[in-house]
Amino acid sequence: MKPKTFRVVLTFAVLALFFASGNAFSQTKVGYIDSKKIIDNMQEAKDAKQKLDNLVQEWQKQLTDLQDSLKRTKDDFEKKRLILSEQLKQQYEKSIKDLETNVSSFKVQKFGEGGEYFQKQVEFMKPVQDRIFKAIETVARKDDYDYIFDRNSDLLLLYVNEKYDVTLKVQKVVEGKDK
Repeated sequence: MKPKTFRVVLTFAVLALFFASGNAFSQTKVGYIDSKKIIDNMQEAKDAKQKLDNLVQEWQKQLTDLQDSLKRTKDDFEKKRLILSEQLKQQYEKSIKDLETNVSSFKVQKFGEGGEYFQKQVEFMKPVQDRIFKAIETVARKDDYDYIFDRNSDLLLLYVNEKYDVTLKVQKVVEGKDK
């Protein structure tokens, strides 16, 4: 099937579905939000971002200090390598290895998957998100929305009117109790 023909057939199918279930669509009220726009305009979100940025700057400075210490130790070792005893060489090598481990551990602890950066991001943004979700629920209930979506999020569905929950019905069918 050619792309143009496919689009015509798909459009026809969607329109047929729309008109066939017109009552269902007319009774359901759907809205959407732009969460990015809301967050960008909230002072509380700006403050949380600033707090996180300050923390990251502090961690970056600590990481730079660790890396500088490692570099100095390596440079010092290279300069003295020829005149050091075997025991002092081993001490330098152990010290370098320990510093490399510290740098690597620090990066993972602060910026790795599940690290402190992500934990703090969630911690700082939770009050903002809670406030937004509460506002969504307030608007949805006040203006009688059934569904509210977010067009800027992986979590697209933000509010659902509970009268559309068919979980128990589906569960009964899955369990073979209702056919």
